[in-house]
This record gives sequence, structure tokens and C-alpha cells, in this order.
Amino acid sequence: MNRRPITVALGGLGQTLWGRDAPPGRPLLARWPGPARYAAPVGLLAALGLFLITLTVESEWGLPILVALLFAAMTVAPLLALPRRPLLAWRLSVLALLICTFNAPSDQSWPWTPPLALGSIVVVAVVVARVDRPVLVWVVLITTVPVLTLVHPDNRVPVLLLLGALAIVGDLIRRNRLSRRALAAQTELSEREQERRAVLEERTRIARELHDVVAHHMSLIAVQAETAPYRLTDVPAPAAAEFAAIAGSARDALTDMRRLLGVLRSEATGPQTAPQPDLTDLGPMVDAARRAGLPVTLDVGPLGDGRVPAPVGLAAYRIVQEGLANAARHAAGAAVRVTVRARQSGLGVRVENSPTDARPTADGSPGHGLTGMRERATSLGGTFTAGPLPDGGYAVAAELPYEPESGDA
Repeated sequence: MNRRPITVALGGLGQTLWGRDAPPGRPLLARWPGPARYAAPVGLLAALGLFLITLTVESEWGLPILVALLFAAMTVAPLLALPRRPLLAWRLSVLALLICTFNAPSDQSWPWTPPLALGSIVVVAVVVARVDRPVLVWVVLITTVPVLTLVHPDNRVPVLLLLGALAIVGDLIRRNRLSRRALAAQTELSEREQERRAVLEERTRIARELHDVVAHHMSLIAVQAETAPYRLTDVPAPAAAEFAAIAGSARDALTDMRRLLGVLRSEATGPQTAPQPDLTDLGPMVDAARRAGLPVTLDVGPLGDGRVPAPVGLAAYRIVQEGLANAARHAAGAAVRVTVRARQSGLGVRVENSPTDARPTADGSPGHGLTGMRERATSLGGTFTAGPLPDGGYAVAAELPYEPESGDA
């Protein structure tokens, strides 16, 4: 025997009678914020009017005032609970249909006041469009109990047909709503996939351009710098050392380029685990700049116990690196001073060069060095400044905030 239908039916019955209520639906006036502001006061006024009408009808029927007040309250209560608690509203409505009767079916055609009958129909229509199918079946079956027991036999068939029509229409509305939600979710998923593919294609294109242009030229620079001492005669030792420094810098740049190309071509978006430079790498970088002919002075003050966060150390390294590159391009031969200081609020980095009459060695095309340095500083919540000095030199400075651990400067 297949127990699944029985389990589903019993689960639907429990959900209908005492289970968790259905989630509130989208307000009818959600698309019109202006009128939606008046929905609550208008609804309360309508409920008050319905209460007074029901009380008047019941008083005319000769009911005691306390009973009339109770019946009027039970008529209005389901409609007040309907927007946020549809199943609770239906339970109150069924209870009202069973209690708020005024005559036996043999006396009159309808045992309820018009507000209670119409309100119950509204409650059932809303509930069947909001609940799952097992709950919907039980809602309709239980609602037929007061109909079969209290409504006059001549009017039972139309009421039962109305309940059946409400159940069918409500189920169609619910299925249509679920289909639209599933379609919207699938559309959103497709749009995200298209965006991801577009990003991957763009990253692949950038990686291809970098490989074909930048990496190719850097390889040529490295090869020419390495072979220059052998192709030239009587190369002085300082010049040979400078060629070696150029070749080493080109090889380092190629290594960083290959790592960057690997990241661009990879679909993985997780954190990179490759070692990143920090403050301890400033010395080797400055030494390489000196070997390349750039007179650089490095001044790193005390850093407390040295526990500078990795993002701050990486940002400081890249800012100094770009500052040295800019000095080499735009102020060839000028003395450069790099200063790194730990402050109470973070880390201060400054790169400045002395005045020079040398003409810039750049090709005149706009670069992104200053923009990149500013973005690195601001991404950490810091500040960045760049500009000429009063003596004719140029300086870039960044403040990189972080919260020092116990014992830090």
C-alpha cells in the first residue's frame, strides 16, 4: 500500500487546522505607493462600517445586544486578519459560520447575515490562491461542512459550485504565480551566467593582449639586456651591472605578468595564495633601482613589532614601486627619497624626488600610476596626495590606516 498520499493528506490537514500560516502575499497597491499609504486607514474604516451594519441587522433580528456585538466582531475579525494571516482568517471565518447562525435551514434560506456570507467568500477566495494544493483541498472540504449542515437544501448546490470554482481558479492563480517566480529566477540565473561569461571573455581578451604585447616586449628587453655585454666591446663594469639589473627587472616583471595572466585566464574567483610583497621587500626593490642607475635613499623608521597587516604592506610596496617608476620616467637623474613611518593611526608612505632639468623619458601617453596609487590608498580607508614641491621637486604621499596590535607603534 502506498502511504505517500495518506501522509500528504494528513500533513495537509495538520497544516490547515493548526499549522504555520501561509506567507503574506504582495499588497494589491504595491505598484502605487501613493494610494497604498491610505490602504490601512481606509480598511479600518471599512471594517468599522461593516461592524456597524452587521450590528444593525442583528439588532433588527431581535438578538440580545451582547450576542449581536459578539457576532459582529466575529464577522469582522477574519477580514482584519486576512492580509497577513490568511489561514488564521479562514479558521476564524469557519468558526463564525458555525456559531453566528440565526435560524435553522427549514426556517429561512440563509442562516447568516449578508456581511458574514460575503466576507467568508472573500476569505476563501484569497486563501485558496495562497496555499498549497493539499491545504487547498482541506480548506474547501471543511468549508462545505457549515454549508451542508446550515444552508437550505435549495441553495446548497450553487454554494458548493461556487466553492469548487473558487478552488479551481485559486489553484490556477497559485500555479501561475509559482511559474512566474520560477521563470524570473531562471531569467536572473541566465543573466548572471551571461554576465559571468562576458567577464571571462573580457578577461581572456585582456590576458591575450597583455601576453602578445607587453610580455613580448619585456622578453625582448630582458634578452637584449642580457646579451648586450657580449655584443658590445669593452663594456665597463658599471654598465654591465646596469644591463644585468635591467635584465633582472624585466625577468621579475615577466614573472608578475605570468602570474597576472594566470589569474585573468582562470575562472576561479577565490583568494590568491601566491606570496605577495610587503615592507620587507622594499630593500631589494630599492637595490634593484640603484643598480638601474636611480639614486634612491630608503628611510624606514621603527615599525613597532613589525605586525603590519598584509594588505597595508602590499599597498605600501606598490605605492613605492610606482613612485620609483614615475621618478625614473619623469625625473631622470634626480635623487629620490623613500620614507616609511609607522604612525599611531597607521602607516605613512612618501616618495619624493629632487628638482631636475632632465626631460621626461615617457612617451607622452597618459598613464594610470597616480590613479592606481590613489585607489590602493582609498580602498584601505586612507588618503593619497601627489604634487610638486616648493623647491621644484615632486612628491607622492599616502596614509594607510590600520589598527595596531598590542605593542605596535
